[in-house]
Amino acid sequence: MRMLNLFKTVRLRWFEIGIFKVGLLALGVAIGAYWSDVFGAYLNELLGIAAIALIYITFVWSRQK
Repeated sequence: MRMLNLFKTVRLRWFEIGIFKVGLLALGVAIGAYWSDVFGAYLNELLGIAAIALIYITFVWSRQK
């Protein structure tokens, strides 16, 4: 039996990455809509995490040649 390697290298084209991102966005919206009572109490913390992550990615992206 072959073992599943979750950390293997995968090459995706730009539109495949777009499809992946749309899927993740839809999943996030669905989770947020379904469990709004659970995540509503942590809205400020979640927005802070999102802001830090996006600032970090922007910094890494701007430093690449």
